[in-house]
Amino acid sequence: MKKSHLRHLGHQARFHHEPHPYEGRSSHDDRSAHHFGPAGFGPGFGPGFGPGFGPYGPGFGPRGRGRGRASRGDIRAVILSLLSDGPSNGYGLIKSIAERSGGAWRPSPGSVYPTLQQLVDEDLIAPTGEGKRTEFALTDEGQAYVAEHQDELARAWESSRPKRTEQEAVFQESVGKLMGVVGQFHHAATDEQRAAAVEKLDEVRRALYLILAD
Repeated sequence: MKKSHLRHLGHQARFHHEPHPYEGRSSHDDRSAHHFGPAGFGPGFGPGFGPGFGPYGPGFGPRGRGRGRASRGDIRAVILSLLSDGPSNGYGLIKSIAERSGGAWRPSPGSVYPTLQQLVDEDLIAPTGEGKRTEFALTDEGQAYVAEHQDELARAWESSRPKRTEQEAVFQESVGKLMGVVGQFHHAATDEQRAAAVEKLDEVRRALYLILAD
C-alpha cells in the first residue's frame, strides 16, 4: 500500500468522521447509544449542562474521557498488541481500543493512521487484502517485536485505564442516579411535570457552575 494512499485514508476518516470505505461498520457501533432520545436531554445531556456531562459513560460525556491525550508511544504499543491477536483495519482498532479501555480512550483516526503508516515503514506490519477487505497484520519482524516487548505493551494498556479517586466514584454514582430520574421524566412525565423539572435542573446547572467558579 502506498504511503499516499494510507494518508488519504486517514485524511478521509479524520475530516468526515466516518470509517473509510475499506472499513465495515459493526452493528455494535458505540455511537448507537441512546441519550434519552433525540428531543429531550440529548447527547452530552444538552447544552445547558455543557459537553462532558453526558449519560453514564466514563467522564460523563463526549469530552469526559477520564485521562489525558495518549502519547504516540501508547498508541503504537496498543496497535501492535491488538494486531498480535489477529489482523484488523483502522476502524476496528479504534473500536477495540475503546472497548478494552472501558470507553476511557478512543483514539482519533488522525492519530491511528499515521501510526499505522509508521509501523508499515518499520516493516512491523503489512496491509493484507484489497479494497474493502484491506486489513493490517503483523509481519515476522512485528511478531518478534511483540514477543520481546510484552512488558511495554502491557504498560500501554495499564495507562489507558481511567484512574479515579473514591470521590470521583461517588460523584459518578450520584450522576447516574440523577440520569435515571431524568430518564423517567423523559418517558413517563406530563408536560407540567417536565416544566417543573426544567426549573429544578436549571437551578442545579447554575449551582454547579458556581461551584466550578469558586
